Amino acid sequence: MNNVLPKIYPITDTRISGLSHLEQVKRLIAGGATLIQLREKHLSPAEFCEDASAVIAYARERSVKIIINDRVDIAAALNADGIHLGQDDLPPAAARKLLGEDAIIGFSTHTVEQVREALLLPVDYIAYGPIFDTRTKQNPDATVGLSALEDVREIIGDRPLVAIGGIHSDNYRSVLAARADSAAIISAILSDPDQIESKMRSFNNIYTS
Repeated sequence: MNNVLPKIYPITDTRISGLSHLEQVKRLIAGGATLIQLREKHLSPAEFCEDASAVIAYARERSVKIIINDRVDIAAALNADGIHLGQDDLPPAAARKLLGEDAIIGFSTHTVEQVREALLLPVDYIAYGPIFDTRTKQNPDATVGLSALEDVREIIGDRPLVAIGGIHSDNYRSVLAARADSAAIISAILSDPDQIESKMRSFNNIYTS
């Protein structure tokens, strides 16, 4: 999984960007994204399925992987590359049975106890956060901070670790310094739709500089 998980893990949001998932993905790929999560909390399942289908077709032609947030049914129906699950979603073991061994399964955690439990689950990466204050969620979990992220790195060993929550260009390096394998980013890339491609490219440049 480490060779699949990019240093920058963009997540789509139609309300923040004002764009369809497909249009966001086009701009993210143009900026160098290689794996993208589709996150949808407001469209009907039928609308999201239609949009996600177009995204997957577009991304596959460009060898970019698409992860669906929460909706295992849609991921299975569209043969997406994987699923990202929260604490209240379908259990990872059930998702693995539905999606198969090749699917990428990510799992959100917010406490050290949840991290330890996740180590026993059939998941490919563990997401931990929110690291910093975030406005992406209406009722965000308590901010955990960089020190806790470093502790989680020690707990999970070589398992892929994704940091999420309030990450932007000024604190991105500190997340990598805390030894996260990847940083999931939403607002810092999507908030200005005309700048999505350039912001995605800028984050890649931060990593490579």
